[in-house]
Amino acid sequence: MSNELVQFAIAFFAGLMSLTIGVPFLLGLGQLFGIYTVVRERQCQVFVLFGKVIGSIDEPGLHFLPGRLGPGAFIVRFFGRVHNVDLRLDQVYVRSQPVNSEEGAPMGIGIWYEMYVSDPVAYLFRNADPRGSLTANVSNSTVRSLSNQPLEKMLVDRHAMSLTVRNDVSPKSQEWGYKLGSVYVRKVHLRDVGMIRQIEEKVVNRLRQVTSAIKQDGANQVNVISSTAERLAAVEFAKARALRPAIVGDALREIGSDPEVSNAMFQLLELQNLAEGNAEVVLVPPGESLKADLLAIGTLHAHPAPPPVPG
Repeated sequence: MSNELVQFAIAFFAGLMSLTIGVPFLLGLGQLFGIYTVVRERQCQVFVLFGKVIGSIDEPGLHFLPGRLGPGAFIVRFFGRVHNVDLRLDQVYVRSQPVNSEEGAPMGIGIWYEMYVSDPVAYLFRNADPRGSLTANVSNSTVRSLSNQPLEKMLVDRHAMSLTVRNDVSPKSQEWGYKLGSVYVRKVHLRDVGMIRQIEEKVVNRLRQVTSAIKQDGANQVNVISSTAERLAAVEFAKARALRPAIVGDALREIGSDPEVSNAMFQLLELQNLAEGNAEVVLVPPGESLKADLLAIGTLHAHPAPPPVPG
């Protein structure tokens, strides 16, 4: 029983080692000797033997190489080379390309573009640095195509500028194996710091002028409203002053129509004036006129009249 258990353990470990080491080793030998290859998604493998391209595979999956490349597949790993080319979409942003507007203003243009490898063989052998050459071509086209344009067009019409750069760069990029995707002018700015400061000062001054104009307009409207209200109030007060004599006259005429009421009212007014005044009132019994005259003369001496003011 113990011998059978030992044999089972040896067989188990031998099988496990063959699976973990032997199978990957055999698969690696098969790939090394060109029996098969694995191409990943958005990837291309270009096979070069003795300085000549014998084939390229860009379909993802497992491929049997002798059926695709012929007998050269068995020695391409030893006497040739396999290039893995990335076919995924790539993006680049080129910052502040110096251009001048039609008015002579120094401007900077930031341009963003997409590209991907459309011809792996041309990408590998037509240009030593296709990515750098494409970036330089986009920069040169931006400076060459977008210079000496009106400043207003540069600041507003970005779609047309982007289309101009794309149409100029696309033919050359296809020769290098690149296909240019979207091209977009993302930023247009001034490069002269002094000019930027002047524009800022002009904008600030304009804002101050607009603010002061708004305040003045508001003050003028308030003054108009105030003057209108004062004029209407003055008109109403004038109407009231004009109506007062008529109202008083009508009341006096109505009072004067009854002699008893009229006499009583005037006597009452006279007594009210005497009560409110500062004059001294002396009551003299009836029939003593001489005493009344003497009292009047004494009052004049006690309170002499003020001297006349010289004219």
